[in-house]
Amino acid sequence: QVQLVESGGRLVQAGGSLRLSCTASGLTFSSYTMGWFRQAPGKEREFVAAFSWTGGSGYYADSVKGRFTISRDNAKNTVYLQMNSLKPEDTAVYYCAAKMFGSKRYPQEIYDYDYWGQGTQVTVSS
Repeated sequence: QVQLVESGGRLVQAGGSLRLSCTASGLTFSSYTMGWFRQAPGKEREFVAAFSWTGGSGYYADSVKGRFTISRDNAKNTVYLQMNSLKPEDTAVYYCAAKMFGSKRYPQEIYDYDYWGQGTQVTVSS
């Protein structure tokens, strides 16, 4: 079965950096667009970034543009989220998600994605 396993979340001070990883199994990774979402306490899950199965560069939510970078390594079945200049408002559980190739190059809606990981907690202290 398909599994997405996130790692790398932890407590970090504001202004610091973290790199999250998500390793996939049970699917043909190169045929999937990979996305990162996050959910803060009491808030809805929101889109953070996506990297298309077609390659190229990532697509970002305005709130993280210029601070976060999404990348992928198809040989390792892994997608990364490099997070710099972290802010307390970045505190959330971060989820990776996979969507089989389709017409949307950068899907941003929860319902666009086929598979989800369990999430990893990122806490940014002020």
